[in-house]
Amino acid sequence: MNIVVLTLIEVLVVIGGSRLVGWAFRSIGQPLVIGEIVAGIALGPSLLGWLAPDLAGALFPVTAIPFLNVLSQIGLIFFMFLIGLELDPKYLQGNLKTAVVTSGVSILVPFSLAGILSLLIYPVLSNNSVSFTAFTLFLGAAMSITAFPVLARIITENNLQNTRLGTLALTCAAVDDVTAWCLLALAIAVTRTNSMVGAVPIIIYSVVYIGAMLTVGRWLLNILSTYYDRTGKLSQLMLAGIYMAVVSSALITEAIGIHLIFGAFLLGAAMPKNPRLVREVAQKTEDFVLIFLLPVFFAYSGLKTQIGLLNSPELWLLCLAILGVAIVGKYVGTYYAARSCQIDRQEASALGWLMNTRGLTELIVLNIGLELGVISPILFTMLVIMALVTTFMTSPLLEWTYPKKSIRLHSQSETLQVFDDSRSDGIQSGFQSPTITVPTPTPIAYRILVPVANPNTQKGLLQLAASIAHNDRQSAIINPLSLIELEEDYLFQSTPFEANRLIERRLKQLTTLIDTLEPIAARSLFQPIVQIGYDVSQKTAVIAALDRADLVLLGWHRPTFTNNRLGGRVAQMLGNTPADMAVFIDANNDSSIVEPYQKLLVPYTASNHDDLAVEIALRMLWNDRGRHLELIQIISPDTKNGELSAELDSLLENLPTEMSERIKISTLNAVDPIVEIEQISRRVDLTITGIGRTWGRRKPLLDNYTDRLAIHCVSPLLIARRYSQFSSHLSFVNQLKIEG
Repeated sequence: MNIVVLTLIEVLVVIGGSRLVGWAFRSIGQPLVIGEIVAGIALGPSLLGWLAPDLAGALFPVTAIPFLNVLSQIGLIFFMFLIGLELDPKYLQGNLKTAVVTSGVSILVPFSLAGILSLLIYPVLSNNSVSFTAFTLFLGAAMSITAFPVLARIITENNLQNTRLGTLALTCAAVDDVTAWCLLALAIAVTRTNSMVGAVPIIIYSVVYIGAMLTVGRWLLNILSTYYDRTGKLSQLMLAGIYMAVVSSALITEAIGIHLIFGAFLLGAAMPKNPRLVREVAQKTEDFVLIFLLPVFFAYSGLKTQIGLLNSPELWLLCLAILGVAIVGKYVGTYYAARSCQIDRQEASALGWLMNTRGLTELIVLNIGLELGVISPILFTMLVIMALVTTFMTSPLLEWTYPKKSIRLHSQSETLQVFDDSRSDGIQSGFQSPTITVPTPTPIAYRILVPVANPNTQKGLLQLAASIAHNDRQSAIINPLSLIELEEDYLFQSTPFEANRLIERRLKQLTTLIDTLEPIAARSLFQPIVQIGYDVSQKTAVIAALDRADLVLLGWHRPTFTNNRLGGRVAQMLGNTPADMAVFIDANNDSSIVEPYQKLLVPYTASNHDDLAVEIALRMLWNDRGRHLELIQIISPDTKNGELSAELDSLLENLPTEMSERIKISTLNAVDPIVEIEQISRRVDLTITGIGRTWGRRKPLLDNYTDRLAIHCVSPLLIARRYSQFSSHLSFVNQLKIEG
């Protein structure tokens, strides 16, 4: 087969496989990059070559490997440029002294332990062509490194960027990254010259070039940034110049004697951190690099990873020793250094697990070591396993050590700006984005959580929340919850600073929307929550549980793969959220009326979900003395009877006269009540109904009655689903009789 055609087929398989496995790992809460690395390993001798050696040999023949190597090296060069590009000095602005101490010790301890371990494994896994010094330096660098890109995405995904832990971890990782790359450069220089003395000229040339890049190079790049600000766009000519500079810098560092990737990284680090310029360069570069070139690098690495080489208990024991040294050295060094800097135990422990993240950066280091012959294929495989395990364990151990409840509380206590401050036109800098507002000092008696997918189209949903919550006799809070779903977990878009920019933009959209709601007094009840989140259903359930929401008010979304009115994501949230819920269906999306929802209708079929519908209606009735409620008891073959529940009947009897006078109770006896309900719904502003008797038994499906009502109801419809018999929707009513 033509080698070009074969290479294209290989690329096709690699990209498809990396996407599929990456998504699978993403679904279990792991970084996408870990799945892509595993996909690359699976295509090599460790899995495909073991299960189907003939197929593996035909798909990845020896003659095609150099072509994959060229593509992977190009991918690495531009990926390292992207890493340098996002290594912003702002990461070093907070806790620098603590970060330097913590980072230094977190490198020193595993590096020292690696030196001791080298005494054991050098005679077993190396040969006389590699000096012990070079071997130890490489092993120490591999044990000490922290993958800044993956760690930054884990911090963003867990919404830690506005906490002390998040800022400290980012600062430590930035310092750690720079230090580790310097150690790696030293290891490469020693390996290529086979002595520390011979490496001195390379080190001198490297220092001179770094100095030139950070002075003359940065001055030239600042001219580019100024030109960009003047023109307002990144032209193809400018981008071509940047790419030529990346390749030129890579070639210079290769000629000096370190490696191609250092020149690319250095140019990215020297780039002026003009936010708009950096964003546009990254967006134009990363898609092709991360989707096309990096999976090829993973596959190329996978072809060199041979787990079958670990064919004896002794080798597996050495692998476990390497894994233990890597984990313990990094964790212990980080933990005790952080504790010495007055960081509490929980945060110090979480920081230790975060700094254990190695990921893709480790894989780059290992490939360089294997390419130079300083580490053997067996040691390469052991270290790949170590990289995967340490990165894979970060998220679950972080959740165990520093659970989401702690993140929520720390975010609330450390966020300095309250909701009103977010209404300014300025964009906040640093990590003080108001993702979660400071808790109100007074106890909150009633709380509504409102997931908002698109602030531009859900004014009616927030207006309804205001109508339910606004009450002169009871303190209330409405939390519009807007989750920003990032496309990938290691794109520039998901870096903490860029994520904060997206959060602030979304928050501004929400505050603009809230300022249009009526009545004006209700606007003060709103405290938006804007976070990064990938699973809206799970995130909503977690926040509802942590905040003890009394009601989750959800907008209706047409499901993609089902005809069920409450299918898809809505069904997931109905099934998983531990709180009373209500789904708002407003086909007309008309929220322009000054006094919304004055006429309410509740068709009642004597289910506990209908009881919740009545409670919500009564709350709205009390909140506005101009509202009226029509309560229709439905008697049909599908219902047991037309009587109210005992609790509800007692509640209605104890309402004050002023309130009961605005309630009309009637009975509807019909085989098919939908026709009558449809006619009545024409003269009301809002219909509220329970989700149906059979919902708890056929969850998450609606029964026939509620599904047809959702289709035929003319007015906006609110479908209520009760979670618990105990609720606070009408907790204030106990005093109404006395005060009335």
